[in-house]
Amino acid sequence: MAKHPRTVSDYNGTLDELARAIGNMTYDQTATFIERLADDLKRQGEADAERGREQLAERLYHAAECLYAAREQVDLAWKICEPYMKDS
Repeated sequence: MAKHPRTVSDYNGTLDELARAIGNMTYDQTATFIERLADDLKRQGEADAERGREQLAERLYHAAECLYAAREQVDLAWKICEPYMKDS
């Protein structure tokens, strides 16, 4: 398996379908996914910084920061709609 594969292992849909599936989850779950993605980009940035790849690390850190901000906004959306969600 490639270190950076171009597809998600064991997932046969398109990236558009994956994005829609994640976006269609409850917003608390979507926020958690965004946070986990941010965590992973931050981890990759740390690894690149350790290898002296400062420009790459900086871009990955910035992307992670933007995702953390997006996570906060989706979490606020969850707080608005949570009282109206039916238990399933």
